[in-house]
Amino acid sequence: MNRTFNFLKQLGENNNKEWFQANRLKYEGMLAEMHVLADSVLGHLSKTDLIETPSGKKSLYRIYRDLRFSKDKTPYSNYMGGRFRRSGADRRGGYYYHIEPGNTHVVAGFWNPNPDDLKMIREHIVADPEHYKTVIENPEFVKLFGKVRGQQLVNAPKGFEKEDPNVDFIRNKQFLLYYYFEDSQVLHPDFPILAANIFIKMRPWLDVMTEYLTTDLNGISLI
Repeated sequence: MNRTFNFLKQLGENNNKEWFQANRLKYEGMLAEMHVLADSVLGHLSKTDLIETPSGKKSLYRIYRDLRFSKDKTPYSNYMGGRFRRSGADRRGGYYYHIEPGNTHVVAGFWNPNPDDLKMIREHIVADPEHYKTVIENPEFVKLFGKVRGQQLVNAPKGFEKEDPNVDFIRNKQFLLYYYFEDSQVLHPDFPILAANIFIKMRPWLDVMTEYLTTDLNGISLI
């Protein structure tokens, strides 16, 4: 990942079209390295999950920023990232990766669940909080991910009791797991395996969330 880190560091200091065009060969070299990385992570991840993303290349986000509604007019992202889509209605949530010197991380979960999905998740958690706690209070889960992250409401969601002892679990508007890497880990040849293994360790939580989104409160399948 040396090419990627070197390019992104330089881009961070020269985020303009003139510099980018003058260094397009470096960009293409970095992009080729990212394709290899993403293909490798996808290969390892696909051993334990069904992924509909056909290739590492197809998982990558564009480096060109959408400036239409942004006050920040720098034309390029200073990171490389992407998403692996899980396949089928019975596999919910996504896997995301973000490669940036000093800020490389992977994420799994639900960035912007629609209102119906959000309501279902909350209802399931309140109906059987111990099932949810079995996963998120597991010592390995806490050691790796800390807690479920994402934007939260200040108060209890509409239709839920603010006195509910599990209200902190359901105030989330996003449900996300994060794991951060040291730069030395990213630059190690085994980084694709490490990243894929972290995704795999996120699976028990994704499986619970999938259960919430594919069954009613009586456990009857909705798909």
